[in-house]
Amino acid sequence: MQSDYSDRPAFETIRPRRQVAPIVVNSPHSGRDYPKRFLALSKLDERAIRQSEDAYIDEIFSRAPHLGVPMLRAHFPRAYLDVNREPYELDPRMFRDRLPDHFNTTSPRIAAGLGTIARIVSENRPIYRNLLSLDDAAMRIEGIYKPYHKTLQSLLTETLNRFGMAILIDCHSMPRLSRGNNRSAPDVVLGDRYGAACSPALVDLVETVLSGAGLKVARNRPYAGGHTTRTYGRPQYGVNALQIEFSRHLYMHEMTLAKHEGFAPLQSLATQLISALINSDSIAIARTQAAAE
Repeated sequence: MQSDYSDRPAFETIRPRRQVAPIVVNSPHSGRDYPKRFLALSKLDERAIRQSEDAYIDEIFSRAPHLGVPMLRAHFPRAYLDVNREPYELDPRMFRDRLPDHFNTTSPRIAAGLGTIARIVSENRPIYRNLLSLDDAAMRIEGIYKPYHKTLQSLLTETLNRFGMAILIDCHSMPRLSRGNNRSAPDVVLGDRYGAACSPALVDLVETVLSGAGLKVARNRPYAGGHTTRTYGRPQYGVNALQIEFSRHLYMHEMTLAKHEGFAPLQSLATQLISALINSDSIAIARTQAAAE
């Protein structure tokens, strides 16, 4: 089973010289290496298909390894494979083969066209010209999805063993939520599965840093955290997971995907956020809370 990725790896781990805090940064949707074979299967042009990207989020958080925490980032695009879904969350309407019974074929995400292999990009534009084969799905899931999550799990396990706890910061972007004069729409959404995936002390700290920079911060609405947050967030066992969604209007033009003058300030803020987590008392509080449960 040959992978579409042969030159550059589909993802990479950027490690610090020395990990100084129990933090792992993950950027699963910022990849922009589009395999030629994938583009040939698509009816969309190269610009339209990029509308699914959490564009530049890996760059927004790129200083994290310099501060002393590892970062896992995808090079494959979300339109090709979404690792923030269950491994076999697939739409049977996309395939010419019958899907096995143990696959999840009825989730709300599939209904929206956004399964492990997406049917659409934004604005409900279908990606593919024709039906796919089950072998195509298996190639992506076995060749990239499973190794990606194995790597993420290893990073969290290493961190937990070394520090006695781990904090996963799952980094994303979102379309601008405001419409018209809706000034209350958030600039950032923090998803902790309504308190189930992350220590409140850590979420409070993140909200304080971001709101202190003038951003409107919401919790869990409309994004409470996806598969990654739900799977890895076990604060009672010392593993915290927090999903962060930055509105794209803060740092880029959504239609052209070009960065604007807000990019550097947001990158600086993300660096400040990681630094605040590294140096905060919230880590000790979270560790104490986990020990008490």
